[in-house]
Amino acid sequence: MNPGRQRGFTLIEVLVALVIVAIALGAGIKAAGALTDNAERLARVTAGQWCAENRLTALRLSKLPPELGEQPFGCEQLGQQFAGVLRASPTPNPLFRRVDAEVRDAQGLPVITVSTIIGQF
Repeated sequence: MNPGRQRGFTLIEVLVALVIVAIALGAGIKAAGALTDNAERLARVTAGQWCAENRLTALRLSKLPPELGEQPFGCEQLGQQFAGVLRASPTPNPLFRRVDAEVRDAQGLPVITVSTIIGQF
């Protein structure tokens, strides 16, 4: 060792280390934001699916064949308002009808569509 030389980090080394830490923190914040967005989307889709399934179950329990065409409906799940449309269409077998429940959020953006076949009793 050189007795006249001091030990430690140079300014360049410290700046490079700070740049590396800043990049890592930026990537971490971006990843955390993406996880938050995905969790919110999952909650919205799950609540929308509950709305659609509830409406289709009510239709099955009514024991009446669904009328052809569109029927609007509203729903609230997890404190969120949803608007939906039931679309009943014929199938090749006249004893069955296809029913699509399309659910949209309060802004009118599509959330989920659930489809099923309902037989006439």
